[in-house]
Amino acid sequence: MSPFTGSATGTGEWRHLRLALDAGVATVTLARPEKLNALTFGAYADLRDLIAELAREGSVRALVLGGEGRGFCSGGDVDDIIGATLAMDTRELLDFNRMTGQVVRALRECPFPVVAAVHGAAAGAGAVLALAADFRVADPSARFSFLFTKVGLSGGDMGAAYLLPRVVGLGHATRLLMLGEPVRAPEAERIGLISKLVDEGRAAAEAAALARHLADGPALGLAQTKALLTAELDMPLGASIEMDAATQALLMNSADYAEFHAAFTARRPPHWQGR
Repeated sequence: MSPFTGSATGTGEWRHLRLALDAGVATVTLARPEKLNALTFGAYADLRDLIAELAREGSVRALVLGGEGRGFCSGGDVDDIIGATLAMDTRELLDFNRMTGQVVRALRECPFPVVAAVHGAAAGAGAVLALAADFRVADPSARFSFLFTKVGLSGGDMGAAYLLPRVVGLGHATRLLMLGEPVRAPEAERIGLISKLVDEGRAAAEAAALARHLADGPALGLAQTKALLTAELDMPLGASIEMDAATQALLMNSADYAEFHAAFTARRPPHWQGR
């Protein structure tokens, strides 16, 4: 995402989610606990725009995405979204579906790691938001459900058919996307859908600790690692090796690379600058 901006100023207030900033860590909380944090049109748009703003602003080095109350996110609001889409024409439906996909692209393409803190339900679009994160920290109450076929739609929504096989393999992805059955935390950990399984009630705290660790690390190196993981998914080996070589050559000119050598020589921890 480009850091350059035009005339528009930053958003002063986000109506559909809660944002907290703390020394390079952004915590984004879906805050409709009475609806299990079901997503509305406004929530999708706020997520899309917020991640883009944080990427351009440049001070955020890690992001935690979580949900308030009993669960992470129950997906699109049945009344506010599914009911409304029945009255939309094809152009409006295409605009809406492109917007939901833009949220996933923003999560995958932002230049900082994203940690999803998952407890309770991560269903439908909520499961895809967690899937699009770089890390999924979950407690035993977590259950992931890709429900799209349950409402008569394709399981390949918001990039799920692209991302899920690359996380859990084609066989598991086929089962999860076609059947839409819930996957509880122990199985999700076994098949690789959960990055770290933590004690009951500890998902938010452990996700925050991981985000802090990442934010205090070498930001340029982490950003480029994320970019390469996404870009090289569909590349042949030769192109991937060339991209790796060009990236390393650029980073070898960075202040962080020189700082590592200075710290190693002085036998002290490095002071990463992200430059």
